[in-house]
Amino acid sequence: MTATVDDALEHGGEFHFFQKQMFFLLSLLSVAFTPIYVGIVFLGFTPDHHCRSPGVAELSLRCGWSPAEELNYTVPGPGPGGEASARQCRRYEVDWNQSTLSCVDPLASLDTNRSRLPLGPCRDGWLYETPGSSIVTEFNLVCANSWMLDLFQSSVNVGFFIGSMSIGYIADRFGRKLCLLTTILINAASGVLMAISPTYTWMLIFRLIQGLVSKASWLIGFILITEFVGRSYRRTVGIFYQAAFTVGLLILAGVAYALPHWRWLQFTVTLPNFCFLLYYWCIPESPRWLISQNKNAEAMRIFKHIAKKNGKSLPASLQRLRPEEETGKKLNPSFLDLVRTPQIRKHTLILMYNWFTSSVLYQGLIMHMGLAGDNIYLEFFYSALVEFPAAFMVILTIDRIGRRYPWAASNIVAGAACLASGFIPGDLQWLRIIVSCLGRMGITMAYEIVCLVNAELYPTFIRNLGVHVCSSMCDIGGIITPFLVYRLTNIWLELPLMVFAVVGLVAGGLVLLLPETKGKALPETIEEAENMQRPRKNKEKMIYLQVQKLDIPLN
Repeated sequence: MTATVDDALEHGGEFHFFQKQMFFLLSLLSVAFTPIYVGIVFLGFTPDHHCRSPGVAELSLRCGWSPAEELNYTVPGPGPGGEASARQCRRYEVDWNQSTLSCVDPLASLDTNRSRLPLGPCRDGWLYETPGSSIVTEFNLVCANSWMLDLFQSSVNVGFFIGSMSIGYIADRFGRKLCLLTTILINAASGVLMAISPTYTWMLIFRLIQGLVSKASWLIGFILITEFVGRSYRRTVGIFYQAAFTVGLLILAGVAYALPHWRWLQFTVTLPNFCFLLYYWCIPESPRWLISQNKNAEAMRIFKHIAKKNGKSLPASLQRLRPEEETGKKLNPSFLDLVRTPQIRKHTLILMYNWFTSSVLYQGLIMHMGLAGDNIYLEFFYSALVEFPAAFMVILTIDRIGRRYPWAASNIVAGAACLASGFIPGDLQWLRIIVSCLGRMGITMAYEIVCLVNAELYPTFIRNLGVHVCSSMCDIGGIITPFLVYRLTNIWLELPLMVFAVVGLVAGGLVLLLPETKGKALPETIEEAENMQRPRKNKEKMIYLQVQKLDIPLN
């Protein structure tokens, strides 16, 4: 008897002990991916700082100044419009070692109007008002060098982009398991080397390498868990695999609070990756991949192992498995297929924009919180908590209400929250936190829904190409976001939020132009994809519903 992989899983168990065990182990990869994706909040924390001026420390000690008095007497005030750059990046061109300076307003003897005193760059470095350290404080990534912090985060997203574009081919060519273990090893080694990097250049190189392999291993984990479970469980397992990333956010906040020094933090969040090398003995190769490589005997051995773990048995008649390939003429997809016809072209452009929006708002809100938050550890923790209800809301709504309206609403809520946050007074911090959490919940929902809907809008022969091309905009957004956040905050702290608001609201409106995919079969041809917004005939709907009922498991 020849059967498909899903037929074998129906007999051996679609989501029983084996699949639950695999889900737990692979979800740890999602947890460990968090520090690489958003660790910039703590690794690149920029504390208050000012120029180091030779002689000031000795004068302060002689005069008995408090830290506040020392700043008031020796550091320039804010620039025009209250900008902090003059205070943080310029110093008085004064010889603080001269004995004529008094302890009460020492600059008054030089000029009664401080604004007329000459200012110069920070030639002797900076003093940072923080008990810990970050890559900013160690490598002085402030003022004229502040763009180097943007480059640090952009480099990891460049790695994400290259790695995620190539991982599909590599995993299909060499297998899921070998690819997973290789990327885990490289990720762990480069993470440790980054923690001991002596210079900014070496740190940047190792961070880029982490980007190349870390998202790739996360994607392979996602592929493996969805290939191990039955068809009816794939979507739910995929959502909860992403929810494991949220668990990583909560853990990261606690570890960063306990370890305020960036090298120890980087070393600590990297070490668990070495434990994942034990998966060589814990996780089998994907049987779907083995069948695609005509390794039927090995695939059958793994299915027997799965059935044994689940307390089930495969029927003796099940001797051979066949790949679930499309019958009929093979078509070679090309990028032009994504833009050749009007409806698919519209789908492609809207999906690309929404992937871009999800990445920019998700990463941007986290980065902005690190700049604007009073207590970044607590606010990071609170905003991460709301991702759990976001995942449950996605599960509850997409099959009841549909995809389009929850997706549009989540983008609009995220955009509106960004707009409101920019105008909430500083003394209403509790309200600001609530609104920020709503925005985070909205963009998390939008992120998870775009992952689901992307594949549902393309015909079979260009589905994988469509998902890869559109989702690549996610990493393009990640490359741009650091420059967007860190440069615009120099103009106005809330300016990035205004940009996020516009981007999010536009994304919500564009989603409404897409067809609803709830209860519809995946399109098989270009013609079916072009006609998705046209109402189907009642007869077609009835036939489809009857087929769907037959797919419901009897258990």
